[in-house]
Amino acid sequence: MRPPEFWYDGAGSPWPGLLSPLAALYGAASRLDNRLTTPRRAPLPVICVGNLVAGGAGKTPVALALALHLQSAGRSVHFISRGYGGSKDGVRVDPAIHGAADVGDEALLLARAAPAWAGSDRHALALEAAAGGADLVILDDGYQNPALVKDISIVVVDGGAGFGNGRLIPAGPLRELPAAGLARAHAAVILGEDSADADVAIAAEGPVGLPVFAARLDAAAADAQRLAGRRVLAFAGIARPQKFFDTLNAIGADIADSLVFDDHHPYTGPEISDILERAKALDAVAVTTEKDHVRLGPDQGRAIETIHVDIVWDDGSGFTGWLDGRIEAAAGGE
Repeated sequence: MRPPEFWYDGAGSPWPGLLSPLAALYGAASRLDNRLTTPRRAPLPVICVGNLVAGGAGKTPVALALALHLQSAGRSVHFISRGYGGSKDGVRVDPAIHGAADVGDEALLLARAAPAWAGSDRHALALEAAAGGADLVILDDGYQNPALVKDISIVVVDGGAGFGNGRLIPAGPLRELPAAGLARAHAAVILGEDSADADVAIAAEGPVGLPVFAARLDAAAADAQRLAGRRVLAFAGIARPQKFFDTLNAIGADIADSLVFDDHHPYTGPEISDILERAKALDAVAVTTEKDHVRLGPDQGRAIETIHVDIVWDDGSGFTGWLDGRIEAAAGGE
């Protein structure tokens, strides 16, 4: 599903108020789950990259950037993902045999960069990763899951959306209130231009001294050069598709038309055929996100362009220095 508009622009909408009783139940259920669950520790450091809202804040690109840095330092990194939308539970992801219907789109993207595991029991998967040669694991999401002890927790906040209308699901986008979520964080990352004053909200709701890093998503140079000036039909089934369209505009692509689907949408053959026919009629090339592209069949994917995006830090050395220090402290049991 796509996030309802009132989650982020609820001025004048009756829905946040009408849904507030359900939001209160959601919050109570989450607090009860936390009280009834005893977290278990993995035999290796665990880094959790999560967010406080439902939908895309940019945690997967941040997780990939962390892995790239740690791999360059000689560390053996494994990913753990819930595998949202996948039918298999507790598996090591093999892109050669698994599709998005098996393990979810995010797990497939992660598996391109490092060994990845998909499933609901994150502690069991951390044990599998350790046995498989990992010396640390990165959780892509799982921030609100209390079953596994996190040694380093990083909250990613979309600078364009912030914390939305400040209400819990379903009255708003929040999985938990910012004060509670930020209290467990070791750092926050604001991704993209901070037009929602996320830095102000973090300073007001978070603990004193919480490190806050800023970054943005940039299209890979080769992709930007290939699509600059080209006429494109853009489509996306992600939480905030406008971010993808903004990236295309930023690299100079000429968007002839744009199509929006639900987050994690499982594309059918007829849908892709219609998209390609529409692109042909517009004398355009069809282009989508990497996350969408892994949900396409092999034959469909060959006919559709995609854009790889990289994390660009405002203070890269400051972030990696902080991360390396936290990992050393976690490995030493501090």
